[in-house]
Amino acid sequence: MIQKNAPTLELAPKAEQILDGAMKEFLQRGYAATSMDRVAATAGVSKATVYNHFGDKEGLFEALVKQLAERKFAQVQRSQPLQGDPKVVLRQFAMTLMNNVGKDSDYKAFVRLIIGESGRFPHLAQTFIRNLFKPALTIVTQYLAEQPSLRCTDAEAAARVFLGTLIHFVISQNLMYGDEVVPIEPERVIDCVLESLFQ
Repeated sequence: MIQKNAPTLELAPKAEQILDGAMKEFLQRGYAATSMDRVAATAGVSKATVYNHFGDKEGLFEALVKQLAERKFAQVQRSQPLQGDPKVVLRQFAMTLMNNVGKDSDYKAFVRLIIGESGRFPHLAQTFIRNLFKPALTIVTQYLAEQPSLRCTDAEAAARVFLGTLIHFVISQNLMYGDEVVPIEPERVIDCVLESLFQ
């Protein structure tokens, strides 16, 4: 049985308040143009309080990514834990992920911010990958490796194909508004990727 719960990030109410203010500032101004002064003002705290909790802007941004990752893990895993018949579990997991991410406007805006800033600040993108994609990859890889019915010779590669297909759908359809240009039903995408796993 695999470990299904991501580590939780315990935050004091003041820290949550700062992160809420930071999210507003980052989304409005971008990473480079966001100052700790602006974050403090938006959060309604002193700049010293922001520094005491998070050290610097990079630490603040990393904490925001970790908080977002924990919330996404909690939402997806609460809706669909990875246990049981893989044909059912993987389909429900895929639909939950697509629906959960596709309908979260703040999350989509935050991912757009990270993609947009990744050329100048590659460590921001790496923080996002480390805290969101890597844990999901680990969990799905382990789940696939434990399913003899899949006859999967490379569980990690299969997990990358599975997750990569879902992520591509979310980016092309939801983040980049492709649903108006090249629309496709999510069920068709899921059917196709699952078919490749069960051949």
